[in-house]
Amino acid sequence: MDRNELGKGLAVITGASTGIGYELAKCAAQEGYDLIIAADETRIQQAAASLKEFGTSVQAIETDLSTEDGVDRLMEAIEASGRSVDLLMANAGRGLGKGFLDQDFAEARKVVDTKIVGTIYLVQQVGNLMRSRGEGRILLTGSIAGFMPGSYQAVYNGTKAFINSFSFALREELKETGVTVSCLMPGATDTKFFERADLMDTSVGQAKKDDPADVAKIGFDAMMDGEGDIVSGWKNKLQAAVANVTPASILAHQHAKMAEPGSGKE
Repeated sequence: MDRNELGKGLAVITGASTGIGYELAKCAAQEGYDLIIAADETRIQQAAASLKEFGTSVQAIETDLSTEDGVDRLMEAIEASGRSVDLLMANAGRGLGKGFLDQDFAEARKVVDTKIVGTIYLVQQVGNLMRSRGEGRILLTGSIAGFMPGSYQAVYNGTKAFINSFSFALREELKETGVTVSCLMPGATDTKFFERADLMDTSVGQAKKDDPADVAKIGFDAMMDGEGDIVSGWKNKLQAAVANVTPASILAHQHAKMAEPGSGKE
């Protein structure tokens, strides 16, 4: 069976139950890609039902992407499909607010394991398959948070700094292989992130946020064009530019004013 009979191609999206991940999956479905979507919650099944309205094949995998076993389960589903992955959008992540010493360590580790360990494990496996084929597109969801020390979000911002850096390095390594790597770096986006991270009583939690559909479309288009990095929204572009020339100690102090518990009540 040739590729035309199978459809336009296969897109794999993690963290696709809600927010930016769901909207990225929607972008791919609207372009005619079949989907394998994954998340660690049952809501991924509801997302799949909605995405099937676009007329492409959608398979939902409920799995814990912070573990190697969880990523292996996703890889098994990819292998069972008999398809090559054309687009990989590694979006899975977790947030966590409050001071680092006040956080539950298991929760802090989950942030690291989901965004860093699980992500690079998945990217290495799918990336090797793409490289051997000589084609493929990878989009990682970083953040402008990765440009600044995240007081009261220290672990989360640290994971985003890693992803931002990792994506540029991997892009350079793969530049002659036919595989492109792009990094989407949004600012605060209107998703369930702030509620799940217990940040609703902070200034950033209360502030106006970007539309996840707009953010995803910007990232998806940039990935398809083979661009290396995408900061969505002019305010975020300005914030990223300022962060690059501002001392880290000042950035940490500014971030504290946004993310300190109770700062949204002032």
